[in-house]
Amino acid sequence: MAKKLPSAARQALIRNRFSQQLGVSISELAAEFAVSEMTIRRDLDALERKAQIQRTHGGAVLTERMMFEFDYRERRERNRAEKCAIAVEARKLVVPGQRLILDNGTTSLELASLLKDGERLTVVTPSLAVASELQHAQGVEVVLLGGILREGSPDLTGPVTEHCLEMFAVDIAFQGADAIGEDGSIYNSDLRLARVDKAMRRVAAQSCILADHTKFGHTALGRSGSLADVDLLITDAGAPPALLKRFSRLGAKIVTVPLPVA
Repeated sequence: MAKKLPSAARQALIRNRFSQQLGVSISELAAEFAVSEMTIRRDLDALERKAQIQRTHGGAVLTERMMFEFDYRERRERNRAEKCAIAVEARKLVVPGQRLILDNGTTSLELASLLKDGERLTVVTPSLAVASELQHAQGVEVVLLGGILREGSPDLTGPVTEHCLEMFAVDIAFQGADAIGEDGSIYNSDLRLARVDKAMRRVAAQSCILADHTKFGHTALGRSGSLADVDLLITDAGAPPALLKRFSRLGAKIVTVPLPVA
């Protein structure tokens, strides 16, 4: 590690280091970055003032807020190329003037990033991340649903969210899934989100599931419905062909996008 690394860059690397290890000592950091322990102490003081770390005896740990940010970032980066390809395909369905629902899935967030140039769109969402992504998009009106802020995730859920959804009628609901069973059942790891997903489909003229191939053949805690309840499934070519053939018998149209080139 270069000795003349700027302090801001070194502090960013230190913060990332904490995301990989529960606690790191000052002596370890000094050796790793080839600087004095006094320099590391100043870096830790700066990070603590920003509420990114909490000092401990002889070292530091990430604050709960930063642990959440790293966890969400890791989930978003998981199979990112496949999610982006699926989002590009989903974007083709959107035309000016439509009313959309985007759920709290990370693939829906990739779709949101592609809607910034949209014209006369309305996006209804329980996701703080989606709302943040689109807040400066001039052609997109964002409606953030109310509800209970879910622990460990930037989204709203619960009875209030379900009640808010009843006020809307949208053209397309774009939803992710934590798992899709071999029988086509759609699952979510949180029962509250499963109920919200059902409500989204009830108020949408069309529903579209965005799910990469790693979601297939598994189950999770809450069943929110079946592929028989949706109009379209967009996935990637890594999905097992036999399973997709079985899913097609349920009535949903299936679109597969090519696997990203490594």
